[in-house]
Amino acid sequence: MRHRVAGRRLSRPTDHRLALYRNLVVELVKHEKITTTEAKAKEVRGLAEKVITIGKEGSIQARQRVLGLTGNKATVKKIFEELGPRYTDRDGGYIRIIKLGYRHGDGAPIAQLEFVE
Repeated sequence: MRHRVAGRRLSRPTDHRLALYRNLVVELVKHEKITTTEAKAKEVRGLAEKVITIGKEGSIQARQRVLGLTGNKATVKKIFEELGPRYTDRDGGYIRIIKLGYRHGDGAPIAQLEFVE
């Protein structure tokens, strides 16, 4: 039984899955729009929104927390200089998921993640 078990495994070991999430968040912040499978998009949205919420604080400790989650200094800089100030008056819901259909090769549902303006 799977009672109270949150999240998706995505057929990967834990360290690989966490690295995948981290890489998707970094690419989302870098490009502000990415295309991936629907399951990955739904998992990454929560982590990315958490990072943006931390980025709104602006303290040194917040920078260290975001660096620990992303592992990329350029991403931290963009979160605190561009994205954090952009969403200061918004309480959440920074990212939208748009369903794009199905991938031609294997029929996986594809979705696009992008920041809300």
